[in-house]
Amino acid sequence: MSLDQKGFLDQIVKAGICAGCGACVALDSSSESRMLDTKDGSRPEFSELSQFPSYMERVCPGRGINYPELYRWHFGGLPENWLVGQFCKVRTGFSANESTRGIGASGGVLSETLIYLLETGEVDAVILAKQGVPSPEKARAVVATTREEVLAGAQSVYIPVSMLDILRTLESGKRYAITCLPEQSAALRVMQQNGFAPANQIKYVVGPYTGTALCPSAIRCFLRSKRVKDDDEITSLKWRAGDWPGYLEIKTVSGRIIRTPKVYYNFLIPFFVTQTSLQSMDFTNEFADLAVGDAWSPEFEKEGGGHSVVVSRTLAMEQIISEMCDKKLLNLQEESSLKASDMHGHMLDFKKRGGWLRNQWRRKTGRMAPDYGYRPAKVPASRVCVEIIISGIFAVGKTGFARWIVSRIPESVIGPVFNSLRLGWKKASRPTKRKGLQNFEVKIAP
Repeated sequence: MSLDQKGFLDQIVKAGICAGCGACVALDSSSESRMLDTKDGSRPEFSELSQFPSYMERVCPGRGINYPELYRWHFGGLPENWLVGQFCKVRTGFSANESTRGIGASGGVLSETLIYLLETGEVDAVILAKQGVPSPEKARAVVATTREEVLAGAQSVYIPVSMLDILRTLESGKRYAITCLPEQSAALRVMQQNGFAPANQIKYVVGPYTGTALCPSAIRCFLRSKRVKDDDEITSLKWRAGDWPGYLEIKTVSGRIIRTPKVYYNFLIPFFVTQTSLQSMDFTNEFADLAVGDAWSPEFEKEGGGHSVVVSRTLAMEQIISEMCDKKLLNLQEESSLKASDMHGHMLDFKKRGGWLRNQWRRKTGRMAPDYGYRPAKVPASRVCVEIIISGIFAVGKTGFARWIVSRIPESVIGPVFNSLRLGWKKASRPTKRKGLQNFEVKIAP
């Protein structure tokens, strides 16, 4: 590896802005690089023999991928809606297969689509993130070739998983679909743009809307709040077990079975949110062929069962989703992009305006931050004030002392209290965070 490349990659990791996507490991022609597990997620380790292509920096999400340039290359132009991104159709609904819907974290749409791609011969295999590999509290990218293997990898994973390092192990001549987080989807597209052969074996990219992920160390902190000893090993972990919206379920060697509603274990977010979650400006997985998120609305929540927002971004994927609807595999109804955006207004603001503000403040204080090639055209002063509060909470929460304190407070206390505070904050900040969001516009960097 050249000194310039090594210096660039080392700077990204040392600055704490590595997304842990695994793209650099996949691109290392020496195959000497590898991804390591750390308390903050996967991180690359390089060798002096490592060699990277000249476009390495343009691939790295830690440096920042130029979204306008990538939009022009991949979609042929910029999106009309920078909140949802390029789309053919936006729908809401769920898998018509009740078993698939029940196993999935939301409506089972991603799992059903991956199964359809396999069983119709559109792809030879799919790559997905699976909790429990190589150990119950960890997760890895795995290759699935059957319905059963896809369903075994259903469910959300709320800790970061490097998905792109597996590209260097793909079988030549085979076609794949892959599930990616937003920054991973964008990095993969840049790899395809530059002709990286394994990346071009990926025929379809699907993935979830992604708001906040947790550092792996959050798991043990949560268990301490439940008075589980550190030497009581985890035997099973599911992030969204049971009926939608699900609950965190952890089983341990001692026989403990811990179940906590999703809205309660969210108290971990201010203390263990990943840096990638804070710096990313992409919530809706803008470079996936198919992007799917929870459909949050009073109507759907009352009905129960799990509903998804389903965004097809390419004509090929739109044809597949239409076929699945015609065959009664998916139960979907078309929605306006405005309604879909309103379901996630809080998180869209957190990413599009909050992410840009946080990255700007990092640069102004002499720290590295990714640059995505565009910025919000306008950020109200009131929104800047809200971000000062939000960023202040995260800054305090990630300190060792704050994490130690929260691990000593019983989850039965802090879970409900945090949920009440969260709902109160969302209600109080809603006018400010939604102000101007429906007419969100951007400025493209020169």
